[in-house]
Amino acid sequence: MSEFPRSSLRVFPSVEALHAAALEVAREILAAGRDAKGEIHIALAGGSTPQRLYRLLAEDEGIDWEGVHLWFGDERPVPPDHDDSNYKMAVESLIRHIPVPESRIHRMRGEDHPAAAADEYEARLERHISSRLDGRPVFDLILLGMGDDGHTASLFPGTAALRENRRLVVANEVPQLGTTRITLTYPVLNAARKVLFLVSGAGKAPALAAVVAGGKDAPPAAGVRPERGELLWFVDEAAAGELP
Repeated sequence: MSEFPRSSLRVFPSVEALHAAALEVAREILAAGRDAKGEIHIALAGGSTPQRLYRLLAEDEGIDWEGVHLWFGDERPVPPDHDDSNYKMAVESLIRHIPVPESRIHRMRGEDHPAAAADEYEARLERHISSRLDGRPVFDLILLGMGDDGHTASLFPGTAALRENRRLVVANEVPQLGTTRITLTYPVLNAARKVLFLVSGAGKAPALAAVVAGGKDAPPAAGVRPERGELLWFVDEAAAGELP
């Protein structure tokens, strides 16, 4: 694996400072202009780290949400009202507070069979996102987190989705969790114009150090390298604690 682009990594003194900087990135994307169809496409991350960012976005009255489509990087096999649902978290912290119609909120159907849900989501990506890179839909911004094991979206260590080089969305069996997740894959993640990782907490420090070190045994998050877009890692001091 090629050398980690250190210029892409910023360390912040607190989670609050990290989220404030992430808000500015999101605002810049939302203000930069729409595509030929007047649209912007953003993929949201699940987990706990982005929740504060979503609340900040919801509170920002200066953001123009016209033409914005919201997507998801992954989903658990649960219905949309389940406490483990990434969609439910996004609804509570962001979606219900902003003027984006349901037709532009694209949730993964966690209540359906995972393979069928992945097929449906891939077809929806192809149908709605007109910008392309080598035939793949191009997101304007993808937000990602990282787990203690170095997974991102639902690309977990040792799982089949890490080897996917064609499909945009797959049902990924995760034996270590005894479940199957729906997830975006590297082909679409690496076609994005901008990818922003949000990572906080000392528990993430070993995985982050492994991402930066690279090599064949690097964790899944290291495989996210936008081919023509920008990669940003925003981390707090606790997560950066094992970096050189």
